[in-house]
Amino acid sequence: MSKWKYYNHAALPIVAPYMDPDVSEIGNGKIWDIPGKPLLARWTTDFDCEHETNWWYVIKDTAFDISELKSKRRYEINKGRKNFTVRLIEPRNYKEELFTIQVKAFAAYPAKYRPQVDKDAFFKQIDSWDKLPVFGAFFKTDNKLCGYSLLEPEDERFIRFSVQKTDPDYEGYGLNAVLVEAILMHHSEFLANNGIICDGERSVSHETNFQDYLEKYFGFRKAYCVLHVVYKPILRPIVFVLYPFRNLIKKLDKIKAVHMIVALLNMESINRSSK
Repeated sequence: MSKWKYYNHAALPIVAPYMDPDVSEIGNGKIWDIPGKPLLARWTTDFDCEHETNWWYVIKDTAFDISELKSKRRYEINKGRKNFTVRLIEPRNYKEELFTIQVKAFAAYPAKYRPQVDKDAFFKQIDSWDKLPVFGAFFKTDNKLCGYSLLEPEDERFIRFSVQKTDPDYEGYGLNAVLVEAILMHHSEFLANNGIICDGERSVSHETNFQDYLEKYFGFRKAYCVLHVVYKPILRPIVFVLYPFRNLIKKLDKIKAVHMIVALLNMESINRSSK
């Protein structure tokens, strides 16, 4: 069984980032045959090194204490507490509500990387969440589900903050803040015992301020590391031909098909600068 998984055209290691992956499948070429047929393999080493690099994970590895925040940030969390109740949910019981949230959240994305949501495929995805912690935020006025967060435990020490989707109509009520706070409070003992909650890696595709928000409001931080990228043989010469023209191609970034190329060349630039 492969120790790699397919995600968004890439092969990623099935291992927490503080552990070095087994790269033997890259050497023997088997990596390109995993389900999904990836175009590149991406991994990191030197997790949470002592110096700044051009690649990082955004992590929380200390207990959350709201009293340490500035008053403006405490106000945002307390506003969320006033307006929402957050609890663990059984996602199969809220399929329609989760789908509605997903559609409305994606509608706010820029068109160049706005996903299309297939209802049947999304429902099947929800069925696979049955053993994962899913937090739901319910508006107190009418008990409407307005947002959710999905966590994926990697091992006893590492949890991926996999998804947070919210209804944009309710974000002004402190929705995102109360969801994140509920997650951190639920995992307070885990964090106090050297656990790590990770919101993912540096983004080269999405224009999002969420990681900055987590750092500013909830004490997440950058864990610097070293990026490694290897391309499928058929893709490698294409990347090298396009790379010198990356600034010209970037001017066409609003075109959805071109945006994926821009993201790839951005990552290649980061990859080269780490050598």
